[in-house]
Amino acid sequence: MSEPRTSHHWWQTGVIYEVYVRSFQDSDGDGIGDLEGLRSRLDYLEWLGVDILWLTPIYPSPMVEFGYDIANYTDVEPLFGSLAGFDALLADAHGRGMKVVLDIAPNHSSDQHPWFVESRSSRTNPKADWYLWRDPGPDGGPPNNWLSAFGGKSAWEFEPRRGQYYYHAFMREQPDLNWRNPEVEGAIFDALRFWLKRGVDGFRIDVIWHLLKDAEFRDNPPNPDYDPKSMPSNDAQRALYNTDRPEVVDIVERTRGVLREFGEDRLIIGELYHSPERMVRFYGEAAGGAQMPHNQMLVLLPWKADGLRDAIEKYLASIPEDCWPNWVLSNHDKPRIATRVGRPAQARVARMLLCTLFGTPTLYYGDELGLENVPIPPELLQDPFEKLDPGRGQGRDGQRTPMPWQPDAPHAGFTTGKPWLPLGQDWREVNVEVQRNNPDSILNLTRELLQLRRGEAAFTLGRHRLVLNEGPVLAYRREHENKGFLVALNLSRDFASLELPHGWRALEPVLSTLGAVTSGEVRGTLRLRPDEGLILRRA
Repeated sequence: MSEPRTSHHWWQTGVIYEVYVRSFQDSDGDGIGDLEGLRSRLDYLEWLGVDILWLTPIYPSPMVEFGYDIANYTDVEPLFGSLAGFDALLADAHGRGMKVVLDIAPNHSSDQHPWFVESRSSRTNPKADWYLWRDPGPDGGPPNNWLSAFGGKSAWEFEPRRGQYYYHAFMREQPDLNWRNPEVEGAIFDALRFWLKRGVDGFRIDVIWHLLKDAEFRDNPPNPDYDPKSMPSNDAQRALYNTDRPEVVDIVERTRGVLREFGEDRLIIGELYHSPERMVRFYGEAAGGAQMPHNQMLVLLPWKADGLRDAIEKYLASIPEDCWPNWVLSNHDKPRIATRVGRPAQARVARMLLCTLFGTPTLYYGDELGLENVPIPPELLQDPFEKLDPGRGQGRDGQRTPMPWQPDAPHAGFTTGKPWLPLGQDWREVNVEVQRNNPDSILNLTRELLQLRRGEAAFTLGRHRLVLNEGPVLAYRREHENKGFLVALNLSRDFASLELPHGWRALEPVLSTLGAVTSGEVRGTLRLRPDEGLILRRA
């Protein structure tokens, strides 16, 4: 799927920026980012060239899982502000032409949500069936072998008041909702309408593939590829019956129907870590599901040209007609791209890849600065995942540290108090102010790439054509109407060459990840410096 489309939505031509709200900007000195802090940084995001803000959960929560344990789906957590403050942020963003997408976790709630308080109280309560309850197994223990994604232990917790177990895919404080109960679906849909009426432009749906479980609650089979040294404990099983049930796509399509009540341009982003074949199902029948089943393949793949080349082509070829691709390199759950690629110059190459592929890119806050994961000492550890399954290198605190803004302010200008997580030791050099004043910084490279996307339809709507070659160079063409560009990315530490494709033998360099480009045409063979990404225009 690499042909241009004749009509487009804002989420097809825009750039998404994930704001981890806790870590972006604190306005009141409590060390935790908030909505007013984000609002104060809209000038920066507009300067950068961001079109769409994706906010991690802002709802009332005990914060056991930092907002993904929701206690009220229709209000704002006081740590982050208020409904009035959210409305002001939304109005300011819209006034700048930006869209706002909220992150929502409908698979599970907090155990402090009033729904669960009622449900656990007795088997006869009106909300008794709003969560997944089962009688003990024959031995008196859990009803089946399903494992929690956090810690790899049983995903079942016993509740003496009911004499039953409830299921929690993640932490025990996050009981899973029963999406086979129409009342649950209706309550969540009403929550979506609450935010849509306020003007929200869409939702990112957390763990969308978890929403339904096997109606018979069958045991999961063991995972024959499990490696306890490198994989989380829950990967000891194949999650065959507690995730990715076929009927979940029906829920996604009904969710899309709710958004259509407010117009065709409201967006669903579905969190997925799937192969292309499994992921594309979430577009739904006749593309009536999620407009963006979030494509995380580049987050998981080794940084090698041949593997990336094959995966990109396979993904684009698998997308149904009239559906749209998207790309992610980092997020709040996985290590930052600058840490994964291992070299500062390759972080620039990764930025060029993300901003020039056919489809909508999602930038993770701070990646535009080349931020790396910050080592967190044990006494400052916050992540419950790491606490429950320690020593496997799966902790998420390192990619969630505060945004560094200034070199001469306490805590890099993030807060006047004590930040909830420590900043990286290099914050005096790696921050917005220093990089904004350096024309050769990765921040200014990111801005140039986003300006190029906005100014050249070839990079948003144009055809994508892979340049077939072997070796460390990943190359592709982007073409729209009478304009064409070649993107060549050297993923190695060595000089590399690329034989230019037929009809593309005279090219003019436009932008290099390493700074100034040489003027004049390139003919025949393109030579790339180590760790260089290069965009060239067809003469």
